[in-house]
Amino acid sequence: MIRIANGQGFWGDSLEAPLEQIRRGPIDYLTLDYLAEITMSILQKQRTRDPRAGYARDFVEMVARGARDILDRKIKVVANAGGVNPRACRDAVAKALDTRGVKLAVVAGDDILHRLDEFIRGGFPLKSLDTGEPLSNILPAVQSANVYFGAAPIAEALDKGAQFVITGRCTDTGLVLGPMIHEFKWALDDWNKLAAGTIAGHTVECGAQCTGGNCQVDWESIPDLAGIGYPIIEASADGSFVVTKHAGTGGRITVASIKEQLLYELGDPRGYITPDCVADFTSIRLEQDGPNRVRFSGIEGKPATDSYKVSISYSAGFKAIGMLAYSWPDAYQKAQAADRVLRQRLDRLGLSFDAIRSEFVGANACHGPLAGEPSSEIAEVVLRVGVRGPDKAAIERFTKELAPLALNGPPTVTGLGSGRPKVEEIVAYWPALIPKTCVAPQVSIQES
Repeated sequence: MIRIANGQGFWGDSLEAPLEQIRRGPIDYLTLDYLAEITMSILQKQRTRDPRAGYARDFVEMVARGARDILDRKIKVVANAGGVNPRACRDAVAKALDTRGVKLAVVAGDDILHRLDEFIRGGFPLKSLDTGEPLSNILPAVQSANVYFGAAPIAEALDKGAQFVITGRCTDTGLVLGPMIHEFKWALDDWNKLAAGTIAGHTVECGAQCTGGNCQVDWESIPDLAGIGYPIIEASADGSFVVTKHAGTGGRITVASIKEQLLYELGDPRGYITPDCVADFTSIRLEQDGPNRVRFSGIEGKPATDSYKVSISYSAGFKAIGMLAYSWPDAYQKAQAADRVLRQRLDRLGLSFDAIRSEFVGANACHGPLAGEPSSEIAEVVLRVGVRGPDKAAIERFTKELAPLALNGPPTVTGLGSGRPKVEEIVAYWPALIPKTCVAPQVSIQES
């Protein structure tokens, strides 16, 4: 049995969670998931400005703070913190460790931004999975393009003795499955076991979201959310595993709370596709195995597909979002009137947008028409208005029409303390597929 702890669900998650996972009890592996689709474009912009950047700096800071414990306890660390510059991340980690002889692995090859023309000319149009359009339609606007590799190169790096494995874009599930393949010597066509490791990775990929965070089930009685524990997988060679957490930490792990996480970002439950296998979520058997322990068994899988998913980001115009708060009496009616006035003024200015959206926070922003008509006695409503379009000047002009409503619109407005809204570039997402024969992960090992 091995213990795989996850200490990060996204870039920006708790800075203390990884250190808590290391110090509160025995673990064999620490996995850290930093990347999301939008994160890759942010990191690409950073690297464009500075060739030494492009990775999750929080990871390096964590390593510096936890280095002694990681090394003394012989914990292996697997993280996708490399972003679009995993080798620079490795070098920064080596410096943070300040210790000789530690093997650091990099999994690269996922960044195909410089090869898009080559693929298109070669007959691989990288069509959008959403619209069917070929990538050539928006090629000049592309900012980043990264292949989702799976667990196999992580297992390869561990087989070569790496204590730290730093990847670029890989599947969230691969961070956990990789150590299982390495430790248990699973064959890369043992589909049931690969599916089990994939589902283990999916269960913990969002950090504390499976230990009571963001949980609807009896949420008011979940103990000590301020000190919530992050998940640990106790994995066995037969593919069964338990999700638990360190003793003495807050939160709660039950079959019901685990089911909430299992449904996260789930499409076809019988066909959860990863580069490693296709997992069948309907085969999962869950059992409460004691306090804060849920056991998984019976998981089945199917052969992997012949394609990798590619995550592409591209520039898609500009946006701005502004807010005004209206108070009782007639708060909702005032906010509605302000929205009408604002739209009339934008029309008279001849401003054109791809979309303009208004929400009434406190009345129906979350549920829309399903919320029904709010009470006339509602204490306050925030009017939130957003516009988007290709014309940056038009978006900028919109931002200058909100503040005047304080004196020339409906009464009792506030919420102007944040100033004029900021015009932001829109980064859109373009998912595509590419044959596995076109790209390959590159695993390299270096000693600190």
